[in-house]
Amino acid sequence: MPKPSLRSAAFVMMMAAFIAAAGAEPTVLQGKDAFGGWQADKPGTVRLIRPQDLPAPGATRSVANVSRVVAKPPGAELQVPPGFKIEPFAAGLSGPRTIRVAPNGDIFVAETRAGRIRVLRAAHGPSQPIQKEVFASGLNRPFGIAFFPTGDDPRWIYVANTDSVVRFPYHFGDLRATARPETVVPNLARGYGHSTRDIVFTPDNRRMLVSVGSAGNDGEGMDTPPGGLEAWIKRHPLGAAWGEETDRAAVLSFDPDGKDRKLFATGIRNCVGLAIQPATGMPWCSTNERDGLGDDLVPDYVTRVREGAFYGWPWFYIGGHPDPHHAGERDDLKEKVTIPDVLIEAHSASMALTFYDGNNFPSEYRGDAFAAEHGSWNRSKRTGYKVIRIRLKDGVPSGEYEDFVTGFVVNDREVWGRPVGIAVAKDGALLIAEDGNGTIWRVSH
Repeated sequence: MPKPSLRSAAFVMMMAAFIAAAGAEPTVLQGKDAFGGWQADKPGTVRLIRPQDLPAPGATRSVANVSRVVAKPPGAELQVPPGFKIEPFAAGLSGPRTIRVAPNGDIFVAETRAGRIRVLRAAHGPSQPIQKEVFASGLNRPFGIAFFPTGDDPRWIYVANTDSVVRFPYHFGDLRATARPETVVPNLARGYGHSTRDIVFTPDNRRMLVSVGSAGNDGEGMDTPPGGLEAWIKRHPLGAAWGEETDRAAVLSFDPDGKDRKLFATGIRNCVGLAIQPATGMPWCSTNERDGLGDDLVPDYVTRVREGAFYGWPWFYIGGHPDPHHAGERDDLKEKVTIPDVLIEAHSASMALTFYDGNNFPSEYRGDAFAAEHGSWNRSKRTGYKVIRIRLKDGVPSGEYEDFVTGFVVNDREVWGRPVGIAVAKDGALLIAEDGNGTIWRVSH
């Protein structure tokens, strides 16, 4: 048998190395390397931020670094992992934010600033919608959308305005509301502060969960609670805020008719995106944490939300780390803070969240979560402006997340897209709404 030539041996070695690299696990950025900025973002980059990795408050100064949204520059392209493609799905929308997909495949979009819900109807697996209709208008900064009951035959569409929850009768395939909205919850938190309200139903259809963000950044204006702190603690759930923050920085629970109001979880500064994990029925939050403590504090996060749990705001963050603005105020809570599951680069502005339950992506993606990162303003090195994949193993988050769609940033000053909404289409593609230029993108494999 002839001996292989040096050239053929080198070729075999090169191919072996290529195959080994293709099957190798990506390097996981940890510690300081995990914080970074937009220049290091690319599909496949994996980060793991742990509570022990956090710097001290004020280790870097807090800066205002607001991005300027520009039109898509010539030649600018979005990046996705090998084997995937991303293409425009819909354009010319007015600040599209939350996306929800009806059982028949219609795509409901909250155009928040315009005060309306739009419906996009598409053929199975197209690159463009074939019909656009306004389902309802005259709403007050609508954001959350939910179909009730859950399953294949909902009879209502619920919409979370900034100050209320309303519902419309719904019949399979409706493109326009057939009746005026019925108010279900008339008195969500009003006034200034975080305005988004998301909404989901538990799988048994018995409970409606509504997320309400804080009025301020870091608990400003919370003086002594009515009747004193000890009395407040006895009468209210763990970590409940008061004053202008009453029933804020929390997830609220109601029955589907808006009755039986309760605090489901507290200390969540701004749960912008609510989602139910299909495999477990567990609610999850995609959360914006506080500003003003430096470039790498406080990490945003994506987490399971346990009933009765307290997540720290405003007295603590990421476990028992004390907020310097509230030192010594609530030492009774220090050992009672639930640590979030997945820590995201600080100031990324984590928005909508969805779980992948389609059949278009490779099997290893099924059950994982995707979150839209709207982008930073309070960080010297811009971060966010991308879509990330939350890695789960047997339904449990590992703490790692992976860049999935990048490329919206032009330079240190300008961006051409800000991802907000995210949903899985009927055909298994991933839909991404960005409100900077009013577009929806479609990712398929």
